[in-house]
Amino acid sequence: MPSLLGILASVADNETAAAEPIAIAMATVTSSDGYRGEAHTGTHRFVVDEGPVDGGNDEGPNPYQLLMTALCQCTSATLRMYSDRKGWKPGEIRVEARLVRIGDGESKTEQVERSIRFGAQLTEEQVDRLMEIAERTPVTRTLRAGVAIDTVRG
Repeated sequence: MPSLLGILASVADNETAAAEPIAIAMATVTSSDGYRGEAHTGTHRFVVDEGPVDGGNDEGPNPYQLLMTALCQCTSATLRMYSDRKGWKPGEIRVEARLVRIGDGESKTEQVERSIRFGAQLTEEQVDRLMEIAERTPVTRTLRAGVAIDTVRG
């Protein structure tokens, strides 16, 4: 069975993915009081929270920070895998993302600003190709396309 990272690299490098559904992630958050939550995903456990401005205690990342982290990690890992397959040495890959909200109410828009930096010297063609790959990473595609959310009583 292919690894998740292998799937990510393959999806980023191909324009179309298999039509068969694949469960790629699952997470659970349990909250007993306030906005602090105990997150469980796979074998990992961590705290999520809201910042003081939003009524939390800032004991962990907030949901939007987690979303931006997911985008950054997916981008970085996919670029690393692609570089490895090509035999390129990009050095440190630094991906920064921020969610920007403009306006309020019905005129409100949101967009993600992402920057990518490579620690090693690459050719202009290599950088251009990696930037193309970044536009096709799985999390990038999910965010751009939107995703249906079906909520059921548990």
